[in-house]
Formats: sequence, structure tokens, C-alpha cells
Amino acid sequence: MVGRGLSRVVRRKLTIFLLLFFLVVLMVLQISPRETQLGQRESNYAIHSRQNVNQPAFYPVTKIPPKNLYKPVANWIGRLILPTKQQLQDGLDWVWMEVQYAPPTAQNLVGKIVRLQWKNNQELRTYIQNIQRDVDFTPEVITSQQAGIIHPFRLNGVRQVGALRSLAGANPNDDTIVALDLKTIITENNQENNQENNYILQIDNEPILVTGRFYSLVTIIKPIPSHSLNLSSKNYQQSENYYLVKHYNPNSHQFDGVEEIIQIPQQVIDTRHFAPSTPEQIEKSSAGRDGWYIYGANNVNNIFVVQAIAPRSLFALQSNETITNKDLALNYIHKLNWQNTQKNKGKINTTLVVNQKKSSPQIWQEGDKAILLHLFGGIGGRKAERLGVPYTITGHFAFGSAEVIRDEFTQQLRFDIKYHQVYAHNPDGIIAGIHTWANYMGNLQYGWLATRPVSDILIKFAPVTQDYDFDGIKISPLTQLQQQLQIAIARYRIGDGTGGATVSPATSCVQDSSQALYATIQAIKKQVATNPQIQTWLNANPNHPQTLRFQQLVELGKSLEKQLVPLGIIRADWQSQVDMLAGTGASTTEKPRKPFKDGSIWAGLTTWRTMMPRQVHDDLAAIFLKHGATMQFLRTNQVGGWQADITPIAPTVFFGQIQIPFTDIAPLPICLNRILASLAIPKLQDWLIICVTLIIYSLIAIPLGFKFGFLQLQIWAGNWFEQYLLMLRCLFLPAIVEELFFRVLLLPHPSEIINCWKWGMWGILSLFLFVVYHPLNAKTLFKAGFPTFFNRVFLGLAALLGIACTIAYAITGSLWVVVLIHWAVVVVWLIIFGGMAKLDIRNQKFGNTQM
Repeated sequence: MVGRGLSRVVRRKLTIFLLLFFLVVLMVLQISPRETQLGQRESNYAIHSRQNVNQPAFYPVTKIPPKNLYKPVANWIGRLILPTKQQLQDGLDWVWMEVQYAPPTAQNLVGKIVRLQWKNNQELRTYIQNIQRDVDFTPEVITSQQAGIIHPFRLNGVRQVGALRSLAGANPNDDTIVALDLKTIITENNQENNQENNYILQIDNEPILVTGRFYSLVTIIKPIPSHSLNLSSKNYQQSENYYLVKHYNPNSHQFDGVEEIIQIPQQVIDTRHFAPSTPEQIEKSSAGRDGWYIYGANNVNNIFVVQAIAPRSLFALQSNETITNKDLALNYIHKLNWQNTQKNKGKINTTLVVNQKKSSPQIWQEGDKAILLHLFGGIGGRKAERLGVPYTITGHFAFGSAEVIRDEFTQQLRFDIKYHQVYAHNPDGIIAGIHTWANYMGNLQYGWLATRPVSDILIKFAPVTQDYDFDGIKISPLTQLQQQLQIAIARYRIGDGTGGATVSPATSCVQDSSQALYATIQAIKKQVATNPQIQTWLNANPNHPQTLRFQQLVELGKSLEKQLVPLGIIRADWQSQVDMLAGTGASTTEKPRKPFKDGSIWAGLTTWRTMMPRQVHDDLAAIFLKHGATMQFLRTNQVGGWQADITPIAPTVFFGQIQIPFTDIAPLPICLNRILASLAIPKLQDWLIICVTLIIYSLIAIPLGFKFGFLQLQIWAGNWFEQYLLMLRCLFLPAIVEELFFRVLLLPHPSEIINCWKWGMWGILSLFLFVVYHPLNAKTLFKAGFPTFFNRVFLGLAALLGIACTIAYAITGSLWVVVLIHWAVVVVWLIIFGGMAKLDIRNQKFGNTQM
């Protein structure tokens, strides 16, 4: 158990340890922001904006499709217009909006430009104060803009930019189309002399980004050659794509309705060397077996032009398959959900996961709400996108929400999906905001339906999706999350005043979405803790269904908090955000506090579980499953028209594409995750477990050791310096090195939600290798251990130590806990119970200790 100097085994293990450390460093450096090459590069947004079908002027508001075939996408639809430079100087948060569709009572506003602003109430004033920023572009943002990334350059130098102005000025042109809800208030604008600007629309929710003004449900029959259509107008182009479609017939419930010729434009090839969408062979797509929702508007010649598509079958409540077994569900989340992604190109799959064998005949009911986890993967093939991190498909994560609604065409129930996209500035002009599914996924100009594999998980869990009412005090977890995301989204659009939302080890779309979730948990905890009325209600109604549901919410919050803060260290910038927004925002009379962003490697490591989109997507789903949630998986793989040059690639965690041959096992991310997960700072209960484990081990090991003559009370005669040096070296080897391998790397971390039986099998294997390792080591690299390491009592005590450490690790998941247990046992044996005398150290340099 003691040798001299750094033997070959020590050097080898030190090399492995350093290699793992450098891999972690490489990991965080790869996602650090890099200098963008100088030189002006055209953005994808600019390329596509030159197409007439991507310009708002191509769709006159006076051209309205047949009302029996098309429905408006919202009650209010408009195009945002940024105020003039002079108007922007007032420091207020309002913009102009061209009304493109309005409710029947406001038809006189269609085609007019009105003022859009917030309603005047305290809550909205606080919200506006918390997100308003002076925008001044940094040199890095200017460089990024030259590289083709879209930044809000029209807002550069503008003071106190709020949510509405950041939305209207997000892109270079006034082409942002939004929807408003029915709660919109119309008032007179007495300050404007211009008759065009005589009205004000007041809102209390951020406008939703939409595509098109109208939509319909059709099946695509076949392409129609343009030369056969007698297209005499100059607005028609022979190269445009026209298709014969049949509308859904509500009487027969079939696609035998009116036939119509529509246009599905071919988008041009951009800087990625392929088009964001194509109608080629769309009539043959299996995704359209139940029809397509088409979104768009009529052009000047009254031809309906499709601007976005959505496969009807994707939103149906009935799934393709159902999983009721928890272990199978976990396997689906982590593996099967993304299995055979490339082979499934062009296909759709939906899977229902129910965490119980007996369930109601109809899982989803009208009005049900769900929280949504969104993840997209990569683009491969001959025109594959470049990888930002070697052997890693990072993808993108976002939260969203879904609601079960009744379809306007079929009168059947279906999902209505919205994304809350905390989205960094990009070359495509995708705006951080609240998007409809059609706008974010189905949009033909920049949507991801045709080019990326996507997984959307709809999570139905009453403790989160249903509101609480404690004698008039209301709590809505889903609304609270949406509000926190809305704040992050507004700040992202202007980069917190820098003009650019950049990616670093600690700041990214996935990290800042996770921060919003963390802020939501803290806000609810604070609201409950500081309100005696809620506590009184809960205590007075211990068995009330709402109390039981709230207890489930509390337990879920604890699990999510461990996921978001895995090391037990709360990031200072996250705490700053919580202090400012979780019920403690600045008042209207004081200057709003500005949260700061910490993009350092250290900050990223403290929230390492939120660094990779795939990990957050899968881990959150597993946590919800553990707590009893029902989930519906919606999977698409480059759906729509066919492009042979690209293929869908599943997202991965770090170095996830490096797999063991003939398997789907990626060892590097598993090792990195387990190491990082084990570094959590021990809590009070962990220290108690250390003490209890050492006491129990001593009560068993010491009597057995004395009984069989292996232990003797024989204090080592080394001086105090040698004893301290021995204890220091024992900390490294065997404690850290052996526990790192036999416990941390071999055993699934407790946070890896897996079957107990499987965990037990790994525990037995780990224990077997731990015991066998000692005699093998004594015969090979650590000669001083012979013959002690072959002694049956020694092996029995080593096995007992392995069992103790395994149990302690299963409970705590902390490397430091098992290291301290292992270290204490070895040091006491060496110094007090004759361990030094048991080893042949007479001809070896002191210092190498193993057990």
C-alpha cells in the first residue's frame, strides 16, 4: 500500500487524469466566441429578401382569398414599422404597425398604419424598465455584422430600446409580421395630425411572430407547368412553381373539396450552398398523407402564394406508437428518439409516452396545455454544415408551449404550438421572440422543417400546466416561465445593449433558456415563502388535490434545481437575474438595475449540465418522466420537398460522434458527464454520510482485522513531515485516482435516471474489478504490495471498502465523499494499524500508496 516515488502506474494514471482535464478545457474553448474574419459577407436574409415572394409588398392587403377555403391566422395581423430616427429619441417603447388583418369590428383599420404600444399598468411598466437598454454596438458586433450576421443596426445609438422597438428593428427591413390577441384595445391618437396615424393599438403581451395572413388545409395533387396557365402578367415568372391542390371538405371529411392552383415558391440557394426549402416532389412526401396546412396570402394576381407549410399528421393527438414502460421510455428519450435519423429523411414520427400502464382512454382533452422542449440537429450530406465543435452536432434548444385546440377545418382536436425562442443573432434573420410553429419551423424562407431534424416534446404535467388559486392568490408556473423567457428574449434581441447576443461557454441559447427556468423556480419559491396566506391555506388543506399537486411541483422544482445547478454553486449572474426579476424588480421611481453576464469558463462549468442542447432536452424529459408526466414526441426529419444534397444528423453532446465501433456508445461524453457530475460540493448531509460510513466500516473492519491477525496497533515511526507527505500522497493515490476510475467512471451517476437493476449490475462489476485490481497491481506495477495484496483478509477488507464507497456514491453522487472515505481508511491503516510494516518498502522510495 506504500511505494516509493512516482511509479509507472502513477505516471500512467496521472497522464489519464491530465488527458481528461485537457479534454474538458478543449470542450469549453471550442464553444468560446471566436474572432470573425474581416470582410463584408452577404447574409442569407439579404439573399432571400431579393425574391419578390419574400417581400411584404408582394401581397396586397386588398387581395383576400375565398373565405370558405381560407381562415385568418390570427385576430390581428400586422407588419411592424420602426419609427424614424427623430421619433426614436423619445425613449418610449412604441412602434408603427401596418394593419393587414383586423377583427370584423375594426375592418376600417385594414391597410392603415397605427401606433402600437403597451397598456398603461404597473406590471408592464416594471417589465419595460427591466429590459430597456441603450444600444451601442461593440467592435465585436460590428465585425460579426460584416461577416453576414444580422444585428439590429437601425437601433445602434438609440437610447432606452424596449421590447417593441427591438422587435421592429431586429432585421434591416420593416418586414416583421406579427399577430395580436383579442385583448388588444383601440384608442384614438390625438397627437398625430396625419389621418393615417389616428389610431393606437394597446397590448399587454408581446406580439407573436407569424407567417402569412391566411391558411388552409389541402392535399397537394401535382405540379402544374407554368406555360400551361396562360400567365400574361409580368408579376408571374415562368420559373415559379405552381401546384394543383384539393381543399378539405368539412361535409365529407375528405380532401374532395374545391380544386385550386397555388404557388409554392422555390427558394434560392444561399451561402450554405443549398436552399432553405424546395417544393420538389412535395406531392410525394409521406408527411403529407393527411394533408398540409398552407400559410400565405394572395399576390397581386389573386394567386395564393404559400409562405409556410405544416404537415397535418404531426399535430394529431393520435400518435404512431405508445410507450407505457418507464425503462423503455427512458431508452426512447436517450436513444430511440434519434435512432436512424438519416434513414428517416423526409418522414414524421409521433410517440406517446405514458408513465403508467392504466390511463384514461383520451390522454389529451380540449384546452389542455403542455410545456414544450424543442431541439434541432445538424445538416449532413454532400453540402453539410461546418461543425463548431469537433465530432459534435450541437443543435439548438428552446422552450415552448402547446395547447389542444379544435381545428377550424376538421373540427377535430389538434396541437397548437408556439416557441419561446431565446435565439442568438444569425445570418438568416430569425428573430428571438415568440413564434408560431408555422413561422419558426414551416416558413419556406428560414424555417427548419426542410433542412434539420427536429424533436419537440410536449409535456403534460398538471403541477406545471395547471394554475393554483390559494384563496385569491394565484400562481401559474407555465405563465411564470413564459414571462421569464419573454424577458430573456427581449434582452437577446439587442444583446443587452451591445447589439449582439454571442455564444460563450456560459452564455448561449440553451444556457439562457435554462436560466429562465431557474428564475421561474426561484420566483415561485419566493412567492410561496413570503406569503403567509399561501402557507396557511396549504396547512389547512393538507389532503386537497391542489395541495397534493403543489407538493408534486415542489419535488419537481428540487430535481430541476439539481439539474440546473449541478455543482451546488449558484452563478452570480443567474442570482443577479433572480434578484432583479423574481418579484424584486426595480420600482418605477428608482433606476432599474442591470444584470450582468458572466461568460467565463468557470461560470460555464458551474452550470455544465446546461451547456449542450441535447443534454438539456434529454435530461429535462427524463426528470419529468420520473415525476409522472405524460409526453408526446413530435419528430421530423427534413420534411417537405426533397433535397438530395443534404441529410439530417442527430444532435449529440460533446464528442458524441466518437463511438465505440459497431455500437452507438459514445464513451467520451459519458466520461466527461460523470466526472463533472461527481464534482458537486458536498452538503451537510454528505458530510454526515461520510461520518456514518466510516463508523460502520470501522465497526466491521477493525474487529475482523484483529480477529484474523491482519491488523495490529502499530503506529508508524515516521516524523511529522513524512506523515503529512504520506497523507497528501494518499489523497491522490489511491483515493482520487482509484475512486475516479472504479466509482465515477464505471458507475452511472445518480442523476442518470436508469433502472436500479442495471445500476446494481454496474456496481457488482465495479466492485469485482476493484478487488481484482489489487493483486494484479502487486504482481505488475506495484511490487511493494506483494504478498499483502494477495492476503484474503486484505482482499475482504478492500471489498468491504469498495462496498462502502459504492453505497456512499449511490447516495451522494460525489467524488469528494468517496475520496475522503477511501483516504481516511488507507491513512489510518498505514499510520496506526501497521500498514507501513505490511508493505515491502525497504528498497523503494516512500510515497506510492494503494488500496
